Amino acid sequence: MKKLILFAALAFGFSWNSQAQQKEITPAKVGVQYGKKVDNSNAITVDKLEKSLETSAKFTGKVTGKVVEVCKKKGCYLTLERTGDKEPVMVRFTDYSYFVPTDLIGKNVVLDGYAKVKEATNEITFVADGVLVVK
Repeated sequence: MKKLILFAALAFGFSWNSQAQQKEITPAKVGVQYGKKVDNSNAITVDKLEKSLETSAKFTGKVTGKVVEVCKKKGCYLTLERTGDKEPVMVRFTDYSYFVPTDLIGKNVVLDGYAKVKEATNEITFVADGVLVVK
């Protein structure tokens, strides 16, 4: 009986692992969506986001910007370019429910979610429900 249970557990583990590996991330092309559906209406720039966060502790809405980095391991985060020598905006995905491809680097995207500033480092973090490739 123990051997049967062990065999079933191993078979389930291999099956689950192969299914997870088979799920590929769609390459980044204009119009491709990741996560929740997003449109580009009323999206503000990263500069406007920064200004908004100077007077408010949190921003909720859409932001557009250029992707400068994507997690190389599995696309579990991205960063958006900021002007000057400021740290890029760190973007994570709600509950890590989706991932993005590394070929998203250099593309312009629209994110929908919320942002806040880490006061100690003046770093902006954004949690995105969805990402839309726009350019």
